[in-house]
Amino acid sequence: MPTAKKAETVAEVQDLIERATIAISTDYRGLSVADLTALRRKLREAGVEYHVVKNTLGRIAAQNAGRLPYLEMLSGPTALAFGFGDQVAAAKSLTDYLRTSRLNLPVRGAVLDNRVVDTAGVQMLATLPGRDVLIGQVLGGIQAPLVGLVSVLNGVTSAFVRVLDARAKQLAGS
Repeated sequence: MPTAKKAETVAEVQDLIERATIAISTDYRGLSVADLTALRRKLREAGVEYHVVKNTLGRIAAQNAGRLPYLEMLSGPTALAFGFGDQVAAAKSLTDYLRTSRLNLPVRGAVLDNRVVDTAGVQMLATLPGRDVLIGQVLGGIQAPLVGLVSVLNGVTSAFVRVLDARAKQLAGS
């Protein structure tokens, strides 16, 4: 019979799983309380929550949420970094913090849009530009040909006006 605290934990993890756009699985062994607190604080700035999850309770929460790929992530000592917005920002903030703080915290993989991504996939995701940068690049790519077309059309019109102006000056001079 599950205790009330375990039922509450399952409900909390289930809510996180349902809301998350990405969940990055890490091992948390060897982290001091100070390291864990600093990691959580840094991730919270990027809109990411970092939770140590008991595998049994995590499996129950994943099954209740209907997110079966999470079951692959829940083995051994597991902590999950839940991102709720931009998936790239979540991966980038975690990997950047691990690199700069030199913590020995192995990233096992992630669940991204109900698909499992391996460690290399998380690293690759972290190297992508953010959502806003990608939108800017797409809009710039769309805008560039239009600006070129306007410049060409403007150049033809300007040249035509200069020819007419020169001819008018020529006729006025004779």
